[in-house]
Amino acid sequence: MQRGVLVLALVAVLPWGASAQSDDGLADARAYLRISDQLGTAGQITYDEVAAVEAAGFDVVINLAPANEERNELEGFHVTQAGMTYIQIPVSWQEPSQRDLQLFFDVMEANADRDVLVHCFANMRASAFVYLYRTLHGGVSEADARADLVKIWDPASQPQWEAFIAEAQRQASR
Repeated sequence: MQRGVLVLALVAVLPWGASAQSDDGLADARAYLRISDQLGTAGQITYDEVAAVEAAGFDVVINLAPANEERNELEGFHVTQAGMTYIQIPVSWQEPSQRDLQLFFDVMEANADRDVLVHCFANMRASAFVYLYRTLHGGVSEADARADLVKIWDPASQPQWEAFIAEAQRQASR
């Protein structure tokens, strides 16, 4: 009898695949958007949200924001302490570079078999980089990727970002 109760108790608490993972803890995360089962984007995550990032099933956190003492000074520590991989590519808001984009593409390719959360301060850098990755490397249609991008913002509102995206697309079409 006791063995049956123990088995039942274990069955009740064991997660059953990806469906046991939930984005519920990220509901209040700034500009959070689940793109696919393996990919999400967000604005700056708080240290308190790191556990929710892990609970949502993410293995890798890519931060595209520059280091900022008030916003993300210890983020890498908190993320790695939670057992996830942390990568920071400090992308300039005023001058996003194709070099940073290529580094991002390389990191995404190296982690193609893992669940990745890409974030920055407001999910603008992150959503633009993810849009380009999906359209230029992920085989996602322009319309589908743009539909997710505009849920966050329209890069046409910032000339440097509109030019950055156009240049990335031009280089990819060569």
